[in-house]
Amino acid sequence: MAPGVRALALYLPQFHPTPENDAWWGRGFTEWTNVAKARRLFPGHYQPHVPADLGFYDLRVPETRSAQAELARGSGIEGFLYWHYWFAGRRILDRPFSEVLHSGEPDFPFALAWANQSWTGIWHGAADRILIEQTYPGDDDDRLHFQSLLPAFTDRRYITVDGRPLFYVFRPEQLPEPEAFVDRWQRMALAEGLPGLFLVAEMSDLQGDGPIYPDPFKDGFDAGVHVRLPLHRSPLTQLRMRAGRKVGLPEIYDYARSPVNRPRSTAAQPVFPCVYPNWDNTPRSGARGLVAYGSTPERFAVHVEDAISRLSAVPEARRFLFVKSWNEWAEGNHLEPDLRFGRSYLDVVSTALRQQHER
Repeated sequence: MAPGVRALALYLPQFHPTPENDAWWGRGFTEWTNVAKARRLFPGHYQPHVPADLGFYDLRVPETRSAQAELARGSGIEGFLYWHYWFAGRRILDRPFSEVLHSGEPDFPFALAWANQSWTGIWHGAADRILIEQTYPGDDDDRLHFQSLLPAFTDRRYITVDGRPLFYVFRPEQLPEPEAFVDRWQRMALAEGLPGLFLVAEMSDLQGDGPIYPDPFKDGFDAGVHVRLPLHRSPLTQLRMRAGRKVGLPEIYDYARSPVNRPRSTAAQPVFPCVYPNWDNTPRSGARGLVAYGSTPERFAVHVEDAISRLSAVPEARRFLFVKSWNEWAEGNHLEPDLRFGRSYLDVVSTALRQQHER
């Protein structure tokens, strides 16, 4: 891996049955249910995405988790950023990470990303159906939440910055009092003998008009991650969108050939880039979905190389490149190999990191 460039891939733990998904969607439901039933919705639409090297795996199987780690390590990925779900004391989809934590295997770095968002029925076209509501009961809940994560924070594999465990917040703008949240969590970390936390806030840029949480530093976050799809609004895109509205197709944009505009990053206020191999959530949302049409490893490489170049002002220990995602198969963004492209997207990351090292 290139010195100073720390590539982290977001990791979805949805590939195993749970009682909640059995109740909501039917016995045995996992993310593969949506992936396997996906179909082409327009000429040239790449669906379904069929996994290659790892197959239709079950994350309850230790050998699968080890194979994922070896595949990532071999491509220069430093670690996985596991999505973590906490709903006022209720944990969902926690089995894969809990087994990784308690077994000590695989011996591969990790950190946690709190997906602090209500769960809805959007996967089945029922966005107004609330399955689990994300609430913020207050200080006591924060203490319980922090204590539940302390064994992970103190694990030798946990990814740190200057000894501080990295913790990612998906929707910081939905926290009732972000500054108070940051203060409480930092104080709890210090009280447990940690040198603090390295708190990272997602700066979601949904429409390309700027992040909806533009200044994480005013609330005390240590860094931001600029997350925006590489979509190109060309005349062809407009024609596709108009045609889609008429005949019930998803929104179809061009996967941009050129990098997206990103907020300025400095050593004191790092804003880390996030790159997407692709995007297509029609396996979940059907005609209500959004497709980034025309992604290729070559186009992805342009985004990865640009993102790495934007990290030069950031000190090496904090030079993170985020990839969304390792295995979001039902959103069409995955580094894991598929039958169409094989390991090509992984090779893009590996090559870009190696070239950075050679320069």
